[in-house]
Amino acid sequence: MTEISERYQRLSDAFAAKVAAVPAERWDAKTPCPEWKARDLVQHMVDTQGMFLGFIDQKLGDIPSVDDDPSAAWDAARAVVQAHLEDPASAQTEFEGFTGKSTFEAGVDRFLNFDLVVHGWDLARATGQDESIDPAEVERVQAGADAFGEAMRGPKAFGPAVEPPPDADAQTKLLAFLGRQA
Repeated sequence: MTEISERYQRLSDAFAAKVAAVPAERWDAKTPCPEWKARDLVQHMVDTQGMFLGFIDQKLGDIPSVDDDPSAAWDAARAVVQAHLEDPASAQTEFEGFTGKSTFEAGVDRFLNFDLVVHGWDLARATGQDESIDPAEVERVQAGADAFGEAMRGPKAFGPAVEPPPDADAQTKLLAFLGRQA
């Protein structure tokens, strides 16, 4: 395993734990992403894994439906991505992405690992779970957000930044930068 595949596994495990912990009555809870409920957010995460696999001419294959079993759907989707990260040939396959040429592994780290942290917080917020983010991940995601700059803002992405409280910690500042009220 590489550092990136280990990070993906750790972050996707954490997201899986959040999905598994959603109380049945909270699947329709609104998330900080205005157009999504908790189940929609998991569907987005599954779809995004498939999108990145598509960049290297791969597919999720036949996986469970998020509507029927969100945990099983997420576990199946992440297992396919993890397998490609652990295969050196797949991990180093190049594709032309949103920001130019990249490898599958680098794209996963830049986008999917970023989303796992941010949308993990979104799911936790929507479903009453622990919202804390590992400080090292806060720092890594902030660096990624800074690198994206204003290009990350817009429809189906991140909205405008909000002003954090004057005494905000690093996590609250990151979330505010991403347009979320912590």
